[in-house]
Order: sequence, then C-alpha cells, then structure tokens
Amino acid sequence: GYAHWKGQVLNSDELHELYEGLKLNKVNRYDYVLTGYTRDTSFLAMVVDIVQELKQQNSNLVYVCDPVMGDKWNGEGSMYVPKDLLPVYRDKVVPVADIITPNQFEAELLTGRKIHTEKEALEVMDMLHAMGPETVVITSSDLQAPLGNDYLIALGSHRKTKADGTKMTQRIRVESPKVDAVFVGTGDLFAAMLLAWTHKHPNNLKVACEKTVSAMQHVLQRTIKSAKVQAGEGNKPNSAQLELRMVQSKKDIENPDIIVKATVL
Repeated sequence: GYAHWKGQVLNSDELHELYEGLKLNKVNRYDYVLTGYTRDTSFLAMVVDIVQELKQQNSNLVYVCDPVMGDKWNGEGSMYVPKDLLPVYRDKVVPVADIITPNQFEAELLTGRKIHTEKEALEVMDMLHAMGPETVVITSSDLQAPLGNDYLIALGSHRKTKADGTKMTQRIRVESPKVDAVFVGTGDLFAAMLLAWTHKHPNNLKVACEKTVSAMQHVLQRTIKSAKVQAGEGNKPNSAQLELRMVQSKKDIENPDIIVKATVL
C-alpha cells in the first residue's frame, strides 16, 4: 500500500542455506509450517522440499499454506504475483499442504473452476480436498450473503478419514460485516490465527473459524476507528493510518469475544 519499498527478496539458495543451518544444529523438528506471499517459483519449490523433509522428521507436522496469488476488484480477478507460480502451487505445494486458505479467486485459479454459487464453492473445496489438504477455508468471496450485502462470506471444509476408512466432511459458512477500507495484511493475520485456533480445536472447524473471524473483526474495527480519528473528519485514512492495530488487539487475538457465528452446512 506504500509508494516506496526497499530491501531484498529472499531467493531459494538463501532459504536453503538458512535451513541447512537449522539442520546442522538439529533444530529442524517443527510442529507447524506457515507460508504466505512468495514471488519466486524456485523459492516456492524449495519450500516444498523443506516441508517434505520436515514431515519425515515429524509425521504429525501440519503445513498451513496461504496460496497468495491475486484477488478480485469490482468483480474482476487479477494476479499480483508472476503467473508461473500457479502451476507450482497447484501441482507441488497444495498436495503437501494440510490446511489451505485461498480467497475465492485463488480457489478458482487452483481448480480451473469459476464459482458463482455456494454449491459451486463447495464443489471447488471438494476438488481442493482431492488435491491433498484436509482443511480448506475460502477466506473471502463475492457470493451473496444470506444476511445481506453488508456481509462477506467465508466458507470452510474439514475432511477427516475415520479409523474405519470412511471420510467425514464438516462444512461451514461464516458471514462477517464488511469494513469499508482497504487493509493490508488481513490474509496473513487470518492464516496465522486459523493455524493457532485449529491447533486448539483440531476437530472443530466451526469454533476455529468463529474465533479466527471474530478476532479479525475486533482488529479491523479497532483499526478503522483509530484510522478515522488520525485522518480527521472527512479525510480518507492513508496506508500508515490503516496499519492493522495488532499490538492494541493482543487480548482480542488471544481470547476473542465470539461476535461472528458460523453456520454448519
């Protein structure tokens, strides 16, 4: 959201070197891996190699992937990463992920299917399950919310294989109030909190999503309120004023009041 940015983009060699350091010190046993915005195909391919190796160290490791590729503006989707990342996500990353958090546009890219209805969204989530992940959350969509136009729909699906080999799927819909501003970093916050709450509630996607989305609402409401005060009456808040109020929302992140309920479908 800013006019200028500086610094370096980590490449796959540098990532590999960091990982080698962890390995040499035998501190490469993890419970979770979370990845988000990436611009480079070789970096992404290296992430897959590392996740596979970490899963050999700990077969219970959970890999949470936010496949950040693009979004929709006024109904039109566009990618804001190089197009050659799509096949890497689709063919290599998603198959090793346990939890994925695409938005509607990214879910459509990964499956090659457009979503116009909730039924189609559920079918797309089934296609994503078939690719590997047992938990799929479409974090935002332009579907019509039953509660009305002022609400945004997120959909979740958790597929578990029971001891007898049968598959069980829990699906939920979450409707949260729209906040009239463009924030940066909401997807990262969503994926991180979903990781935390699915860890606390591994077999209850409904509760995990309610806590995640409620905490998001607390953060966004606090952010917009504070941004408006800083901008002054009648002025549009700028990027700096719309920085997510994470630190100020510490209590809401740790123990959110459930202000958004999920519907089991």
